[in-house]
Amino acid sequence: MIAIIDYGAGNIKSLQFALDKLGKTSKLTMDPEEINQADSIILPGVGAFKDAMEALQRYQLDTILKEEAANGKPILGICLGMQLFYEFSEENGGCTGLGFLSGSVKRISDKVKVPHMGWNILQSDQPGTLLNHLGDEPYVYFVHSYAVDDLDENTLVASADYGGRVPAIVQNKNITGMQFHPEKSGDAGIALLKNYEESIS
Repeated sequence: MIAIIDYGAGNIKSLQFALDKLGKTSKLTMDPEEINQADSIILPGVGAFKDAMEALQRYQLDTILKEEAANGKPILGICLGMQLFYEFSEENGGCTGLGFLSGSVKRISDKVKVPHMGWNILQSDQPGTLLNHLGDEPYVYFVHSYAVDDLDENTLVASADYGGRVPAIVQNKNITGMQFHPEKSGDAGIALLKNYEESIS
């Protein structure tokens, strides 16, 4: 069972539909026991970084996530969920994140229209199974105004170009992040979720 963290900051129905297409059982939950018993965890997210962190802290989900991450359980962060994995975001005056990955989150350059909303090409930064069967120049769907700016280059799997480099997929051991919405990215998104699930099975 996949535990989808329920903290009021995610577009859940389309994600569950995508997992259903892959034959994966998922449950929207904030129950510590269910999260502990789950095979893997997805942290979705839309909205502001600080609001999301405050919600996680309010329900003590930050503590549960840190325990599960330390225990090696696979955790996937989507959109804002990926950003929450980092140490700090400058959004809304600054806020500390979960600290699963080293780096920070900053506003996308004003050289381009913000938010970054729509389809963009994924560019491979290092070979890996996550990018299998995607074809050349796969398009995925982004909606965000902030992006990871400072990160460990060894964790960068794929990126997009929008006013500069936008880290799109990151991975370090059991922690994986996707800045875009795979559940809204058509066949490429389904393939990415399938690759992710196969990589942690």
